[in-house]
Amino acid sequence: MANFLMLYSTTDGHTLEICRRLQQQIEAGSQSVTLLPIDEAPATAAELEAFDRIVLGASIRYGRHGKPVADFIQRHRALLERKPNAFFSVNLVARKPQKNTPQTNPYLKKFLRRVRWQPKQMAVFAGKLDYPRYGRLDRAIIRFIMLITGGPTDPASTTEFTDWSRVDAFAQELCRHDSMNG
Repeated sequence: MANFLMLYSTTDGHTLEICRRLQQQIEAGSQSVTLLPIDEAPATAAELEAFDRIVLGASIRYGRHGKPVADFIQRHRALLERKPNAFFSVNLVARKPQKNTPQTNPYLKKFLRRVRWQPKQMAVFAGKLDYPRYGRLDRAIIRFIMLITGGPTDPASTTEFTDWSRVDAFAQELCRHDSMNG
C-alpha cells in the first residue's frame, strides 16, 4: 500500500474538489492519501520522506499558479526528483480541446519552465467558472477574459468545465507505481 501526500493550492475551492475526487479514487484502490493545503505541507524533507508519492495540484488565476506552489517546489525539488511525483493544473483555458493537455496548456508549460521542474506525471483539468462567487472586480475581469476568449459571460451563471472521467483516469494513473517513476 502506497502512502500519498496530496497538496493543493486553490483560489475558489474547485481544485480541492478535484483533489477530493482523486483521493476517493486512490483510496478505493487501497492506497492511503493525506490531503493538505500547500500552506500546511510538511516543512522538512524528513517529514516528506514519510510519504511514498507526492502529488501537487494547483489552480491558476490571471495566468499564474499561486506563489506557495512554486516556493514548495523550489524548496523541495531534490526530494521531488527522487520520489514518485505528479502535478496537475486547473484552469479555464483547458476548457478548449487544443489547450487541455500538459503538452498544449500554455499556463502549465510556462509554470514548469519557471520552476525548472519536470513532474513524472502531469495532467491539466478545466476548472469551474462561478461568477456569483467572485467579488465585483474579479467578476468584471473574468467576464472580460471570457468575452475575448469566447467563454460564458452571464454574471449570474456557474459553469463547470471539468471532465470528471479524465480526473478518474488520472487517479488510476497515479495508482500505477511505474507511471510515477518516470
